[in-house]
Amino acid sequence: MARRGAAGGAGDRKQRTERRTDRKAARGSERPPGEAGERVDGGLAELVPDRERRRAWTLTIDGAPQSHVDLDDPTYLSFEYQRRIGHIADLAAPAGQPLHVVHLGGGAFTLARYIAATRPRSTQQIVEVDAALVQLVRRELPLDPQARIRVRATDARAGLGKIQDGWADLVIADVFSGARTPAHLTSTEFLAEVRRVLKPGGSYVANLADGPPLAHLRGQIATAATVFPELALAADPTVWRGRRFGNAVLLASDVPPRIAELTRRVATDPHPGRVEHGRALADFTGGASPVHDADAKPSPPPPASAFD
Repeated sequence: MARRGAAGGAGDRKQRTERRTDRKAARGSERPPGEAGERVDGGLAELVPDRERRRAWTLTIDGAPQSHVDLDDPTYLSFEYQRRIGHIADLAAPAGQPLHVVHLGGGAFTLARYIAATRPRSTQQIVEVDAALVQLVRRELPLDPQARIRVRATDARAGLGKIQDGWADLVIADVFSGARTPAHLTSTEFLAEVRRVLKPGGSYVANLADGPPLAHLRGQIATAATVFPELALAADPTVWRGRRFGNAVLLASDVPPRIAELTRRVATDPHPGRVEHGRALADFTGGASPVHDADAKPSPPPPASAFD
């Protein structure tokens, strides 16, 4: 999980005022709402400026970090889990080859911007239920008008149901409501819809969040195993060992993924992670049962300290 800065006193307020002035100078008459915030359907959205990057911001909702965007360099992925999803997108096809991509959950459109920059002429669909958030991001962090990115303001599963069979090379799920993945996006029925939308050889990637005892994570792996024959999971070693709450990136496909190269990339990230697949990943589930619509639950809430 990304970290949230603590509130400060008069000195910090002065720095925030200076940063807001810098942002306005950098972008002309436009100015992101920044730490003043703006109400969206999901809560209070803030665009917090990155002190090290001139035109970069972190989107938070009710204090929970959602996305980081650098308008000058859309290939820069600040969050660990987004970098790992970026690795999977890089390995989904030969370098530069355009892809058809579905993003379930939009945030600040970080991964769609990344794919548009690394794979020009890709066609992408973003499905984001929070219409007010979509408007905010479009206004304050506009997409490249040349990018082939369509944004639909609707529920992720409902939007997925409107996509034709076998359209997508890649489906990326990064959906959180109140920092939890909604229950209806955790089931075998949902993943059956994902597989319907994927081309043969396509990949599903999900950002999962869990903490000790990792029951949700184990259940999601068991659920994906009923729909896809090939699975891999990338996570921080401390998450693997159940020592802290954090993100794990699940990769599922009907063809073997490029495990060796994915493992190398994840291991050499600024915050190295570990990739498991095959028998080791099956053993990790510990006999967890697949999740169905009838018994689905949201992912567990993060502890209060998760964003400190």
